[in-house]
Amino acid sequence: MKILVPLKRVPDPDTKIRVNASGSGLETDGVKYAINPFDAIALEEALRLRDQVGTAEILVVSIGSADCQEQLRAGLAMGADRAMLVRHDAEVDSLAVAKLLAAIYRREQPNLVLMGKQAIDNDANQAGQMLAALLGIGQATFISKLAVSADAAKAICCRETDAGLESVSVALPAVITADLRLNEPRYVTALGIMKAKKKPLEEITPADLGVDPASRTRLLKLSLAPKRKAGIRVKTVDELLKKLREEAQVI
Repeated sequence: MKILVPLKRVPDPDTKIRVNASGSGLETDGVKYAINPFDAIALEEALRLRDQVGTAEILVVSIGSADCQEQLRAGLAMGADRAMLVRHDAEVDSLAVAKLLAAIYRREQPNLVLMGKQAIDNDANQAGQMLAALLGIGQATFISKLAVSADAAKAICCRETDAGLESVSVALPAVITADLRLNEPRYVTALGIMKAKKKPLEEITPADLGVDPASRTRLLKLSLAPKRKAGIRVKTVDELLKKLREEAQVI
């Protein structure tokens, strides 16, 4: 069994995000980077799945600059077997990411693609669905529980919806995206870091995959959300209605 797990390099969730003076992007000085938390959950599930089935090869993939090797090495230290970096220094949108992952899928022929439901830097939540559409295979999104049949022919996925828990059966190969409640990723150990140094990390380009990574979307401007006004405490329902009417007139 082979499992493909994409890992995206994103600002650490504990890092304070600042928009640069021009509004064209984020200020990168002093920013610490990490594996996208949803992708780390997907990798943890792949590792647990390997333990369940007995044997499986886990390939972690990242798209970006040479700096992404840091996150790939972290993925190898967690327990992945191989790493692949698609070297591309320019920004890529969700469709370009899906095209590159589709080319890697055709090259590697994995039984399963496990990835985060979204990346915390843009919250697009598109790449997984686009990948499944490009490949013409099944998908299960936002899963909170995963089980694979003994013959690795299908996956049973549990999804949390507004109406309650939903159980979905999807034939493999398929694209499955992980939600927060799926698991809690393991910590990287010193032994894992030492082992990761000996594991293969392949570097290729979009041209090697025969893919044009040009983005079809363009970022115009970034800005921080406006600060909220302080709340007002009211004593009665009548006073609340009065305040709401006043606010409505201002708007």
